[in-house]
Amino acid sequence: MKLLIVDDEAPARQRLSGLIAGFGDGYEVVAEAENGEQAVALCNEHPIDLVFMDIHMPGMDGLEAAAQISRQPLPPAIVFTTAYSEHALEAFSVQAVDYLLKPVRREKLQAALEKATRLTRPLLQKEEQQEAWLTSRYRGGVQRIALSDVYYFRADSKYVLVRHKGGEALLEDSLVSLEKRFPDALLRIHRSILVRKAVIAGLEKTPDGGVQLLFSEIEDRLDVSRRHAPLVRKLLSGG
Repeated sequence: MKLLIVDDEAPARQRLSGLIAGFGDGYEVVAEAENGEQAVALCNEHPIDLVFMDIHMPGMDGLEAAAQISRQPLPPAIVFTTAYSEHALEAFSVQAVDYLLKPVRREKLQAALEKATRLTRPLLQKEEQQEAWLTSRYRGGVQRIALSDVYYFRADSKYVLVRHKGGEALLEDSLVSLEKRFPDALLRIHRSILVRKAVIAGLEKTPDGGVQLLFSEIEDRLDVSRRHAPLVRKLLSGG
């Protein structure tokens, strides 16, 4: 589960992050924000499953930020963390899953995480069934790429380059892991290349006797190895 911590006080963010780290690899703090505006922006830019939101912050407070975040198509769960108890009813009015008083106690935090996990897991599973996603991490952020937007994957040094409708990105996945994860959607045409079957348009011979694969939507041409060419021809013939 990917988490965002929002608090205008850095020590509070660090303490909460440290407590969360003690619960193991199932929870990952992927970003932090010091005000509501940053929180809304981060939730729009990155796949966040759960937000720990302070209420009293300069500028946009936590209640307004939570209200804006809740209007997203697939909003993350919200857990409020605050030193004041008088906002509890207002917090739950924006569909918060829990309300923790500072200083946050470990057992209360664990209960909130477990509750949020129970509530968000069905939504995450439903989204996963509707669309398969890939994650590209880059300096300063995370990009999600739908498998349906992918043209091909090419091994590039220790990374894998993915060519998709939005351009190119680097993945930490290996070609082997991608091939195992999406066996029905991908076809290997070379030891270093996987192609999404649905976007293959045809094959064309090259002057040197080789074979290149053509796409239906882009002008890229990829070399097909002799070993894998029969599989591509079989796919194109409907076999």
